[in-house]
Amino acid sequence: QERNRKQTLMAVFSKIGIIGGGISGLAAAKQLSGHSPVVFEATDSLGGVWKHCSFRSTKLQTPRCDYEFSDFPWTERDNSSFPSYEEILDYLYSYASHFDLLKFVKFNTKVVEIRFVGDGETADGGGKPGEYGSLLAGRPVWEVAVQTNQSDTLQWYAFEFLVVCTGKYGDEPKIPTFPRNKGPEVFRGQVLHSLDYSKLDQEASTELFKGKKVVVVGYKKSAIDLAVECAEANQGPEGQPCTMVVRTLHWTVPHYSIWGLPFYLFYSTRSSQFLHERPNQGLLRTLLCHLLSPMRRAASKIIESYLVWKLPLQKYGLKPDHPFEEDYASCQMAILPENFFSEADKGKILFKRASKWWFYEGGVQFDDNTKLEADVVVLATGYDGKKKLKAIFPEPFRSLMEFPSGMMPLYRGTIHPFIPNMAFVGYVESVSNLHTAEIRCKWLARLVDDRFKLPNVEKMLEQTTTEMEIMKRTTRFYKRNCISTFSINHSDEICEEMGWTSWRKKNWFAEVFSPYNSQDYEEK
Repeated sequence: QERNRKQTLMAVFSKIGIIGGGISGLAAAKQLSGHSPVVFEATDSLGGVWKHCSFRSTKLQTPRCDYEFSDFPWTERDNSSFPSYEEILDYLYSYASHFDLLKFVKFNTKVVEIRFVGDGETADGGGKPGEYGSLLAGRPVWEVAVQTNQSDTLQWYAFEFLVVCTGKYGDEPKIPTFPRNKGPEVFRGQVLHSLDYSKLDQEASTELFKGKKVVVVGYKKSAIDLAVECAEANQGPEGQPCTMVVRTLHWTVPHYSIWGLPFYLFYSTRSSQFLHERPNQGLLRTLLCHLLSPMRRAASKIIESYLVWKLPLQKYGLKPDHPFEEDYASCQMAILPENFFSEADKGKILFKRASKWWFYEGGVQFDDNTKLEADVVVLATGYDGKKKLKAIFPEPFRSLMEFPSGMMPLYRGTIHPFIPNMAFVGYVESVSNLHTAEIRCKWLARLVDDRFKLPNVEKMLEQTTTEMEIMKRTTRFYKRNCISTFSINHSDEICEEMGWTSWRKKNWFAEVFSPYNSQDYEEK
């Protein structure tokens, strides 16, 4: 009803629309630039989560050379330090300026509704039932309503093809649910989500923590960074400790070296990924994978033994029960800040294991009947990416956002078999999300230009189902849609569909034993 009261403007017709100005949106804009796409960015800045979900201590989790566009290397790509979020934003703006992408971006323009205006022929792919025809059919298929600068006016745009790049993180915080009278409303202190904290400047964030009893809920990268910032704000005798409430433990690593060996040797080369199951591998390959499974488990054990030796995981009760491989296979491996355990040793970071917790007026209470006094509780409990999508999508497409498994079925991590003339970029993860976003956008650009055709719906579903089943067999955290253990094979199949050679290195030795990154997929 509120939307009906808003003034609306007639639709502006363009070929391609892109929703989101993060790394996926930029990659899509670059690869589809020949079609002059319209990019809707809800805020006043590029960068997505790097701009809007970062703390002052937020850094990249991988070396620079593993997080760069294939045609725009970092100026100091051999610098072994992890760049800060400010450096990443500078890099993304340099990329956008170098390739003149800013002219496509409409800032402060929030997408509030999407309508399907295609016909039955569009829904069937423009060809036989279950088959896809051209994705640019010369007529509108989707209409997009946007608000600019929170105006009461809705501007409609019509597109032949739509690329959704809003991502799984940011915008919609995931808030735990609590029993009646046990939620934040009964707590006398302050409760905020990590998304709220990321909006504070350095002075405000320090003031929030200084001299306060702080509880951080979570044990992934954001929670770890928050705990360190809290400890840094509470140095000296008057400082209070920060307590991390940990429900599920995950493996953390101090750096990319294991017993003196580079980390990539364990998971990021063809030889190491040969040990892991992958789609379309055939009977012989399946048998070999089974026979080589002891080597796969041994690789995980070697890493675990190093981490237990290097870090005081057992001292603080932080050694996970599951293998390291399961965290790597779900893209949940976090790089620790250098001073994380040194602050714990000083008593500035404490840990509380709990499967259930709730609020009382003075803090938080746990299922073992213990209580923890608190002035501030920060929820580092993640984001609800599907809620973002469902808020703007119409039925029946809203109901197709996920399968019963909890994952979205995306062929090549990009095309939903049941949603016509639309692509999704940034919803399947890998160790380097920038690289996977870029190569999928290269694939998508060639698909849009009719340089190859999609298989029929049945075959696309078969492929996506196979990938999901592999994820389920590899890790209990499979719902994150991570392809890290078969990422090279994933890129191989994309290359083959584009008509590229899948082996990208200069010689067989490098092909087998060196890691793959974006530079290997530069267009010659």
